[in-house]
Amino acid sequence: MSEFDEWLAALGDEAKAAKLTEVFGWIERTFPQLERAVKWKQPMYTNEGTFIIGFGPYAKYFAVSPEAYTLEKFLPEIEQAGYTSTVNFIRIPWGGDVDLGLLEKLIDFNIADKAGYAKFWRDAG
Repeated sequence: MSEFDEWLAALGDEAKAAKLTEVFGWIERTFPQLERAVKWKQPMYTNEGTFIIGFGPYAKYFAVSPEAYTLEKFLPEIEQAGYTSTVNFIRIPWGGDVDLGLLEKLIDFNIADKAGYAKFWRDAG
């Protein structure tokens, strides 16, 4: 069993696990170069050793974390999609549709912007 499978099983909610399995499957079909990782008890995708996007479960939504820099750049599109956010993550309700076009833009941006980046996280500031 992979780390992702173990993480999904630990959610203890088949509907939530199924929803994230669909999202993860889409990511892996769309961005086959990305690598899976579970760090800090959160599933995430990396590229060439740098963070691209991460996920976290909450009671009413799952969080999508593209890093604060990326979230700020795409805030108008995030709000237009009907999602709320914090400085660090986007809230996607469990019962709603996932805007895969928005996720694609976030992931594309991070891959391009962090190409050749030597650190896991962007520098603050």
